[in-house]
Amino acid sequence: MKAYNYLIVGSGLFGATFSYRAKQAGQKVLIIDKRPQLGGNIYCEKIEGINVHKYGAHIFHTSNKEVWDFVNSIVPFNRYTNCPVANYKGKLYNLPFNMNTFYQMWGVTTPAEALAKIEEQKQEAVVKMRADGITEPRNLEEQAICLIGKDIYEKLIKGYTEKQWGRACTELPAFIIKRLPVRMVFDNNYFNDKYQGIPIGGYNKLIEGLLSGIETMSDKDFFENRPYWESLAEKIVFTGKIDEYYDYRYGKLEYRTVRFEEEIHNITNYQGNAVINYTEREIPYTRIIEHKHFEMFGAEVDTHPKTVVSKEYSTEWKDGMEPYYPVNDERNQELYKKYAELAGKEKNVIFGGRLAEYRYYDMDKVIESALSCVKKEFGNE
Repeated sequence: MKAYNYLIVGSGLFGATFSYRAKQAGQKVLIIDKRPQLGGNIYCEKIEGINVHKYGAHIFHTSNKEVWDFVNSIVPFNRYTNCPVANYKGKLYNLPFNMNTFYQMWGVTTPAEALAKIEEQKQEAVVKMRADGITEPRNLEEQAICLIGKDIYEKLIKGYTEKQWGRACTELPAFIIKRLPVRMVFDNNYFNDKYQGIPIGGYNKLIEGLLSGIETMSDKDFFENRPYWESLAEKIVFTGKIDEYYDYRYGKLEYRTVRFEEEIHNITNYQGNAVINYTEREIPYTRIIEHKHFEMFGAEVDTHPKTVVSKEYSTEWKDGMEPYYPVNDERNQELYKKYAELAGKEKNVIFGGRLAEYRYYDMDKVIESALSCVKKEFGNE
């Protein structure tokens, strides 16, 4: 009999959620992580009394009440609402694309005026595509212009997206842009979900709650002593890179990564918003995050004498860098299918999370996936 029922490789949301439910089901669990801290990409570092999102802004949002009730049973969430702003050559535009944006862009004041302007620009794009013998958008640029018109595309989408993905918009698949919301209301809430917020006290409180009473080890790389770790448990839950698990048998999957430059400022308020995107291509960073706005509201912002900001840069992933996002192009998806076929044959290994499933997951979807996986393993606990 082995020492543990489950070895969980990775302490991000998938691994932590699975561990929490497995412990409730009476399973003996060990969770290891190669980083010096636990929590995966939602880990926060306390700097000047502010919870700094070390791996980028994380805003929890969901319409799944089961998931919302689950995370709030671990730690209560605050009322933060994501209302990012875009800066294009010194002019500010509200996001997501809504009536505030359209007023700022064209001076229109009613939905009918905004729709007419967008439709005019969309038709221009359709006419051009038809002239080229095209019936459906072939790439992100054509898709974006068909959805919103050339003005918003050129000012608010093109440069930002090319920085984010490291590719020209004409080389990116059309479906990526479908995630961008367009609304004919004066509402700056980025998400449509019913529930939204940040854990009170920061995301570390969520991870600490999920891993309470569970044996954990940090600074432990599964691949440095793989036979040993595999010998410890009856089953493995693997949340790392699926191609690495199979020793890159079919080749390496590609990822996008981001890096951050942190700055501490001796002022109470640097930019007045948690997230401001810089959408022109010439500015190297994609956005500036001011972390205190995730958890401090109104007059409370000015009671704290300092602030911490992070400039976010998107870059191509190379060995040794942190992989953040899968590259959703044909070559990588075909390669992933080969690895997924291998994974499907495993009897004692469960693959879960962004890297193991090679999917872009919002946090609620990671938890939803983990809870679903647990139900398959242990029944409806």
